[in-house]
Amino acid sequence: MDGNLNAITTIFTEFYYWVTVVFMFLIHVGFCMYEVGASRRRNHMHTLMKNIMIIPLVSVTFYFFGWWIYWAFPDFPLFGGLNLEAGSANLPWAENMATHLGDRITGVFWAAFLLFSWTAASIVSGAVIERIRSSALWLHAVLIGSVFWIIDAAWGWHYAGWMVRELGYHDAYASGVIHAIAGGYALGVIMVLGPRIGKFAADGTPRDIPPHNPWMLVIGIFLIYTGFWGFYAACNVPLISPEAIGGQITGTTWTATNIYLAPTTLGAITFNFIMSLSGGLMAAYVVSKGDAFWTFSGGLAGIITASAGNDLYHPIQAMLVGAVGVVIIYNLHYWVERKFKLDDAVGAVAVHGYAGVVGLIIAGFLLWGAPSSPFEGYATVNPLGQTIGAFIMFFVLGFLPAFIVSKLQAAVGVLRIPEEVELQGLDYAEHHAYEDAMAEITEATRLHLAATGK
Repeated sequence: MDGNLNAITTIFTEFYYWVTVVFMFLIHVGFCMYEVGASRRRNHMHTLMKNIMIIPLVSVTFYFFGWWIYWAFPDFPLFGGLNLEAGSANLPWAENMATHLGDRITGVFWAAFLLFSWTAASIVSGAVIERIRSSALWLHAVLIGSVFWIIDAAWGWHYAGWMVRELGYHDAYASGVIHAIAGGYALGVIMVLGPRIGKFAADGTPRDIPPHNPWMLVIGIFLIYTGFWGFYAACNVPLISPEAIGGQITGTTWTATNIYLAPTTLGAITFNFIMSLSGGLMAAYVVSKGDAFWTFSGGLAGIITASAGNDLYHPIQAMLVGAVGVVIIYNLHYWVERKFKLDDAVGAVAVHGYAGVVGLIIAGFLLWGAPSSPFEGYATVNPLGQTIGAFIMFFVLGFLPAFIVSKLQAAVGVLRIPEEVELQGLDYAEHHAYEDAMAEITEATRLHLAATGK
């Protein structure tokens, strides 16, 4: 680090990303509480365990090859080969990927992207609770968390990604690159997995399976809201010099930028985060007639819908985009449920997938003609580019691989738990410890009382 200014900038950037990682950890805590609250008592430990094990499985695989994909794939395979030079600096044996006083940024930047990976995997996890085998979900977690989402990030969430350059794709806070792909992936899995026993009546009418613990669900969603502050901040570069941007949009002072290195501010995302959250909450309350589950989830859907353009929207636009998105995804969720008999246990496909797609398309119209990048020669934001991007995220990299892998798992009998296990409860079938321990303690207590004559 040459000079005090560069040293301060580097250390500030390191601490900035470290703080975002801590905040984003709350997203995973929130997902765990949300899913446990939504599941029935007999499935609590299974639901918690399958979510917790996402952490080590995705972390290790992301370290070994997921991070390399982000740097090697910006042009691959349509507009060039693998960028092996950039990729080689991010392989597990590279000096930057370990303790290294000469590089203070790679570790925290890698961790921020890792937490995005956890989020993508947890979105899928929520949709499939109470009937998927843990091992089946963990394979999907690795695929979405360390392969498919990071490919779409290289294409559409990288300053040199081909989707940004050729399509004018703009997705500042991950409506598509996290939420649309994860929602599409979840849809591909549940289409093969099938509904929970009892979800649909004999005539096909869907039944509501209410959350077991609404209070835990509420706390979970508020932790997710809180973690999303870190999510949003991690999508920015906190401080960079105009010379480092080197493109058309430059200034005379150092600035924060979005992921595409276009100048933005934390103030902008603070306005728009709160307003899109508020628009989503109000619209969800109205459209669901005060249903608690959908009102809470609607706040998140509002944020996700507006996220693609929340670096450039006016706060009133952000509020309206969030509200419109919620109305669309709420009605689409129930239409798909009735039409195709799909059981999305926590509304993940709608709240993340449909909201992400709708948000990308809306941004294409509202931001039409805005620069997608500060670099020369890049396409501007446009409706067609955003729509193609939404299709790639939701269907090509989300739904399609999930559907194929789930079909293969179902064919060899490793996707869904047996019917008798589902009826008995996954906790007893796979995690006997609590029941067995309680039975043993009860019996020991009975024998002790009998022996002492009490």
